[in-house]
Amino acid sequence: MQLFYCPEILENSYYLNSEESKHCIKVLRKNEGDLINLIDGSGGFYEVKLTIASQKKVHFEIVKSWKEEARDYKLHIAIAPTKNNDRLEWFLEKATEIGIDEITPIICHHSERKLVKEERLKKIILSATKQSLKAKIPKLNSAISFKEFCAIKQETDCFIAHCELQEKTSFKSIIAKNSLVLIGPEGDFSRQEIELAIANNFTPISLGNSRLRTETAGLIACHTIALNYEKI
Repeated sequence: MQLFYCPEILENSYYLNSEESKHCIKVLRKNEGDLINLIDGSGGFYEVKLTIASQKKVHFEIVKSWKEEARDYKLHIAIAPTKNNDRLEWFLEKATEIGIDEITPIICHHSERKLVKEERLKKIILSATKQSLKAKIPKLNSAISFKEFCAIKQETDCFIAHCELQEKTSFKSIIAKNSLVLIGPEGDFSRQEIELAIANNFTPISLGNSRLRTETAGLIACHTIALNYEKI
């Protein structure tokens, strides 16, 4: 099933933006009277019929609509941007496919990349949302420093995955339905960052016996929760 993204439908505006319209008409060669499927980005699916087939602005009318089945868990991962942009994009793509609600890039002491291309990352997330036939787009927050992020009061169970040799709990044994997981950069969190997180009620966790790349650790956190809570 080919999905188009139309957040405007939530405001009772029944048209596709220019990018989606061009893809619909020029690439897929849809015509007036054809049926296509939309998502609104907030959990809604729609089947619509094209009424005006223009590359600049496709107009449509709703045939039927339905809601995406809600997951039994919520997951927020705060992850340090990787030095190689491709690795962060890979994480966002796969995490979206598996199931995640919110992502925050965090700038840490050992971070080699301080800036992220937010608009490009949003496009990666949107593409993965449509490819995996989901209707709700994960929220991408603006990059923030580790210290500032830890100071934000969280209404969730908070965890930090780090590589220091200290007492940690296996994540799979304490996962919660509403989880926030901190994932550090290449070189790991600094000792001061780990202490700051613990002081702000983040529980140290282990994601397994192997030393993992940043994007791999983030994906394992996603997969561990999905395996535990998703209905199969």
